[in-house]
Amino acid sequence: MTKTKKIVLSALFAALTCVATMVIRIPTPGTGGYIHPGDAIVILSGVFLGPLYGALAAGIGSALSDLLGGYFIYVPITLVIKGASAFLAGYAFGALKNRITRPIFRVAIGGVINMILVAVGYFVCEIPLYSFAAAAASVPSNLVQGIGGLAISLVLYPALAAIPDFRVTAPEDYRNSTRPSSR
Repeated sequence: MTKTKKIVLSALFAALTCVATMVIRIPTPGTGGYIHPGDAIVILSGVFLGPLYGALAAGIGSALSDLLGGYFIYVPITLVIKGASAFLAGYAFGALKNRITRPIFRVAIGGVINMILVAVGYFVCEIPLYSFAAAAASVPSNLVQGIGGLAISLVLYPALAAIPDFRVTAPEDYRNSTRPSSR
């Protein structure tokens, strides 16, 4: 894949992450935050783009949604947490390919990584912003958001991997796992 194509796909995933985060917002009581399906695109950014480009796409797209949504204080926090989540999801997806041959299970592992990193990351960052109690109150909603992101990414992965034009841009590992049988 050319570098230009990788950059274009990264921009596409950043835009998708931003839109998925902003379009459906379920407010969380008492925290001032919201639950959204954007974490699914964060996970898939790492899976399809690899750790580096996935981290950039997910971090920038998620931070942009905070910026446009008026959550200014969260922009740098989100950039780092969501970028790290996509990086680790992408890294795990590639690193585990010899141990776990079914890609959908590696996507699930990326979802679990995302769930843990988002819940712990925002908890740690919110302690100095608010208080320990307020930061702890946001953990359950971040876990619910992570579960939703995991479920949605498991549904979207096969659909995205089946798109011929997209499959051509994916690394060899992805192409082999989604090729139709020869029967």
